[in-house]
Amino acid sequence: MIRTILHVDMDAFYASVEQRDRPELLGRPVIVGASPGGRGVVSAASYEARRFGVHSAMPIGRAARLCPEAAFLPVDRDKYARVSGEIMAILADFTPLFEPLSIDEAFLDVTASRGLFGSGEAIASEIKRGIREEIHLTASVGVASNKFVAKVASDLRKPDGLVVVHPGHEAEFLAPLPISRLWGVGRVTERALEAMGIRTIGQLAEVPTDRLAARFGAGGAMLAELARGCDDRPVQPFAPPRSMGAEETFDADHLDLALLHVTLRQQAERVARDLRAEGYAGRVVTLKIRFADFSTHTRAHTTEPTQDGLSIYREASALLERVNLAQPVRLIGISVSGLGPPGQGQLSLLAPDAVRRERLARALDRLAGRFGDEAVRPASLVARPRAPGKGSRAGGMEPRGGQSR
Repeated sequence: MIRTILHVDMDAFYASVEQRDRPELLGRPVIVGASPGGRGVVSAASYEARRFGVHSAMPIGRAARLCPEAAFLPVDRDKYARVSGEIMAILADFTPLFEPLSIDEAFLDVTASRGLFGSGEAIASEIKRGIREEIHLTASVGVASNKFVAKVASDLRKPDGLVVVHPGHEAEFLAPLPISRLWGVGRVTERALEAMGIRTIGQLAEVPTDRLAARFGAGGAMLAELARGCDDRPVQPFAPPRSMGAEETFDADHLDLALLHVTLRQQAERVARDLRAEGYAGRVVTLKIRFADFSTHTRAHTTEPTQDGLSIYREASALLERVNLAQPVRLIGISVSGLGPPGQGQLSLLAPDAVRRERLARALDRLAGRFGDEAVRPASLVARPRAPGKGSRAGGMEPRGGQSR
């Protein structure tokens, strides 16, 4: 049976929620993120602000210069999470097979729901109507036979769009689009493909798979499949998040190594607490550093599955030692990926206190839940000044499908 997959994506989610809740902001540029006088980034921009060139992940100072008349609002994650729950409840009315990618988007497999609710287009229209009438927001929806094509379709006619790609027309639909629309094509891969004379997905689809595999390895074969509109991945209702992490943008660029370590220690404890709260352990620890010139570098190491703050910090600290601190640091962060159930790895013989630390960590989690995160801290953080980061923090589950659009 040919599948019917929907990708539902809220329009400029954070900014739209704020405009809904503050009628005086309707029709005005709205930028949600750090303070305009600070050094953080834009989390979301309304479509009115985007006309000035503002977009998510842009430095907030640049956004303020491009659109000084915008309303700048802080991120209210608790409110957005509540609204997201209301939206996901609407999606769950149409199928149990829905996979949230982030706070504002999800895949749905409505193949088995067509007999009850009609075609994929009819279901998409009903979902959009429900979100508009019950939540007072707009969503864009892509309908296709697989996840990749549905996601591309949902992004083409924002805001409040509905794009249907009929089975058998996937390659035709993708052909004129730029290669940057493909999953896995970042700037480096895009430049490499352009050097081969490939600028559209249609051109890429004509390249033999073995040639792409020879140039890009296993990723080349995946690109060939996607370019031809093929994607057999199922919608996974209970898929774990890809990673959990935390990051800080400092008030001033600096090269204070002790301060970097303090920040990493704090972040490691936050990430570990989030992992334990959600019931995950992670195998890959990644360090992220952004320098004063906005160049960003990452280092990663794979270890035994862990949800222990000290273990995460030690891995991140070792990765930091491998970074050439040739210029001041603007941002630093930790993420843990390769998530799975805890307790699947073997306890290291070199760390006989691992079980004791796990019990202690859970006791501290209970104290933090009752008295706040600052109630109990490692002694190394009490004796040193708190890191000055006041910028973005990507704590908890990270979005699995990009930024708010």
